[in-house]
Amino acid sequence: MNKTEFQTGVLSAERMLYRVAKTMLRSDEDCADAVQEAILKAWIALPRLREERYFSTWLTRILINGCRAVIRRNGRMADMETLPETAAPEKDDTSLYEALSALPEKLRLTVELHYIEGYSVEETARILGVPAGTVKSRLSNGRKLLRKFMED
Repeated sequence: MNKTEFQTGVLSAERMLYRVAKTMLRSDEDCADAVQEAILKAWIALPRLREERYFSTWLTRILINGCRAVIRRNGRMADMETLPETAAPEKDDTSLYEALSALPEKLRLTVELHYIEGYSVEETARILGVPAGTVKSRLSNGRKLLRKFMED
């Protein structure tokens, strides 16, 4: 992958990266820092990318690891109730957003990657570093909790 292909890949993934970071982090500044740091780490580690078709998956994994480092460094988790509306779904109905926000991080991140960002079960498993069966289980549990939250 050359510099131009890298730039194109990063530009096409930029909004998705920010949404994933916002799922895990509280402040816009932390999200922006995590995304920038992930892009820099990806550029440095680019020779280790085995298959270019997995670039987006690989970059997302780097971002998630970076977000977890920010959480450890700051000693806090995202308070999902205080997120600004920019991270909400584009629809006017905020009940789904509130239900998503109430999910535990593992379920929320899995649901975000699969249903909102459109990654397959296998890609989501690769990003999260878990077996595909775990992703399916988390998706099922996430759907059940979302259904329960939406009914309440």
